[in-house]
Amino acid sequence: MLEVRIIVRGDSGFCRQRLLRGCERYEVGYVIGVARNTRLHNAVAAWEDELKVTFAETGLKQRSIHEFRYAADSWNRERRLITRLEFGAQGPNPRFVVTHLDLPADALYDHLYCLRGEAENRIKETQLDLFGTRASCHNFLANALRLMFAALAYTLMQRLREIALAGTDLARATAATIRVKRLKIGASVVRNTRRIRILLASHHPLRETFLTAARVLAT
Repeated sequence: MLEVRIIVRGDSGFCRQRLLRGCERYEVGYVIGVARNTRLHNAVAAWEDELKVTFAETGLKQRSIHEFRYAADSWNRERRLITRLEFGAQGPNPRFVVTHLDLPADALYDHLYCLRGEAENRIKETQLDLFGTRASCHNFLANALRLMFAALAYTLMQRLREIALAGTDLARATAATIRVKRLKIGASVVRNTRRIRILLASHHPLRETFLTAARVLAT
């Protein structure tokens, strides 16, 4: 039997008592942002004062991660809260997340929660680079099909990055960059009874990348 661990990761808009209790009841992991308030600011004030003193002495932006127990008024019990504190020229900049995962605080914040932003970047890539927002049809199913096409296009782009473009200049390129530099290339198509030949410009700056990708995909 395949066992899959589900972890819910979201910003403070998802920090609701009903969601937290549901995750705990069904053994679903969660790491969710918590909106700042006066109680939280008071709880981390001593740590922020230490960062403020160090910043005044060094002139360098200071950062630290701590944890403590906390319960909002709407919560039924205390929960583990992780705080990421920063102090720089603009003053303090605290962030808070609630979780019940048994991981070190710094690893949980830096390597799990912060990757939420990377997931949002991939959603934006699908929407902006692969036209995932084109849902102007009057029919719901037609718009759903358009969204599925955009999701499929992103999946193909991701596989192209991982398989054909690994080790090239486009290995970490966005879908828009790949589409313009790798796919949207002017070419001459020559056909005869036996084959179709695509002739690319000999001076194309990414011709070696194109050739590398074509060879990988051909194997």
